[in-house]
Amino acid sequence: MAIKTSLVYNIVLWQLHLLLLLSCHDHLNLANAAGGKWDLLMPNVGISAMHMQLLNNDRVIMYDRTDFGASNISLPDGKCRNNPKELALKIDCTAHSVEYDVSTNSIRPLMVQTDVWCSSGSTTSDGSLVQTGGFNDGKLMVRTFNPCNTCDWQEMGDGLVQSRWYSTNHILPDGSQIIIGGRDAFNYEFFPKTASTNNVFSLPFLQQTNVPREENNLYPFVFLNVDGNLFIFTNDRAILLDYTTNTIVKTYPQIPGGDPRNYPSTGSAVLLPLKNLRSQTVQAEVLVCGGAPKGSYLRATKGDFVGALNTCGRITITDPNPQWTMETMPLPRTMGDMVILPNGNVLIVNGAATGTAGWQIARNPVLSPVIYRPDNPSDSRFEVQTPNAIPRMYHSTAVLLRDGRVLVGGSNPNELYNFTRVVFPTELSLEAFSPSYLDVEFANLRPQIISPASHLKFTYGQRVDIRFTALGLLNRDLIKVTIVAPGFNTHSNTMNQRMLVLPRGIVRQVGRFVYEVSCVFPNSGKLAPPGYYLLFVVHQDIPSEAIWVRVN
Repeated sequence: MAIKTSLVYNIVLWQLHLLLLLSCHDHLNLANAAGGKWDLLMPNVGISAMHMQLLNNDRVIMYDRTDFGASNISLPDGKCRNNPKELALKIDCTAHSVEYDVSTNSIRPLMVQTDVWCSSGSTTSDGSLVQTGGFNDGKLMVRTFNPCNTCDWQEMGDGLVQSRWYSTNHILPDGSQIIIGGRDAFNYEFFPKTASTNNVFSLPFLQQTNVPREENNLYPFVFLNVDGNLFIFTNDRAILLDYTTNTIVKTYPQIPGGDPRNYPSTGSAVLLPLKNLRSQTVQAEVLVCGGAPKGSYLRATKGDFVGALNTCGRITITDPNPQWTMETMPLPRTMGDMVILPNGNVLIVNGAATGTAGWQIARNPVLSPVIYRPDNPSDSRFEVQTPNAIPRMYHSTAVLLRDGRVLVGGSNPNELYNFTRVVFPTELSLEAFSPSYLDVEFANLRPQIISPASHLKFTYGQRVDIRFTALGLLNRDLIKVTIVAPGFNTHSNTMNQRMLVLPRGIVRQVGRFVYEVSCVFPNSGKLAPPGYYLLFVVHQDIPSEAIWVRVN
């Protein structure tokens, strides 16, 4: 009995000692512990969210395609779409686009007249959404959506010169947009049109990276470099394009391994956060993750599902002699989505472990997200998060919200709305993933912005004083201010997603639990194209809720 009592006593002492160590452990390390939380927001939003964009009124525009047949949500007020060119229902009284209100967790049906399937888009400098191309009668269309309580889609017939299907958009330093590539579109064009840009501009690089019967160069990864040129990655290689003169100014090395990373092999890519914005030379890095080995698409169409890639390539695109550095993900993944979090880390979510994008040609959903910490040592950057219960396969989406959650929806690997007798049914639900920085235990570390007010305008190079509260002990050396351009997400490509870490001065205490930090906005549209950004104050990797700022 004495031995048992002594044993129990020692175990209790050991457990108390362990709890004491954990309670004294650095909060930053705790915030980085594996975890995160999933919440089902709506079981049915009426459509499968193939395309997704957050607007500056905290509403998310989502749409799928018009040639699916009837959706699960009716158009309002007895409206019906009457389109004799439609491939499915000529008269369709259901919606194929919806607006999700984050604050009320509610849906408003919207009306698109032509087919928006596999299209592209970008917000403009005034905050409206411009969406380009699509399928069938939508290939030459330009559609706009203004953020307001009663607004709906407006369509401009023949707004494009070239039909665009699986293309990529990017906002430019002057606020215009470039639309690059697409199926059988080995060129680019601009919107809005001017006398000098009312044309297409040939880009043979897109044809050179096109694989017969597989393509693997659709939805190119496009990022505005800090010198104003465009980094364009398709298939397994990249160029730097001066779009103003249609000149390739740099050709990058092929990514090691030579495996394809674009649709339908479908990896994902991000421009990592831009820092040290006052430096004479600002460094820009691109991260490309996942995809599928060569030949996977054709093999998958025959029922042979090849394992997805488990590698990422990272390259400093501003280096005089840039080289790829390869890293290994903890999980192989095709059709993953990469979301830049407010603290500069990257969430990799959704996708499959075998097969490729396409109708019913992927298996083994990857349910566990991964967080990538770009500033960590190379052997400790990836961390597996809490798994989801819902497979998010082909046609899934994910975007960052103002409160730091990540909105996740979509998944339809079927040619129509199919809910039964298929391996992966059409998914109409909407979820949110909350990274561990939103855990209640970090409430005292979480900043809350007091001023400036949301939706104010700031000019390039303008200084701004940001006041915020923090109830716990503030580590002033671990405060940073980030701005994030919300991207247009579809097919594992988040167009225009961009983060900048603002230069800041010292953090001053100006009241009880109240602090102020002075920051400077980027000095040009080459660093931050004009438009609306989410501004976060981040303390020890714990972000505030953001405010909207308009930079121009």
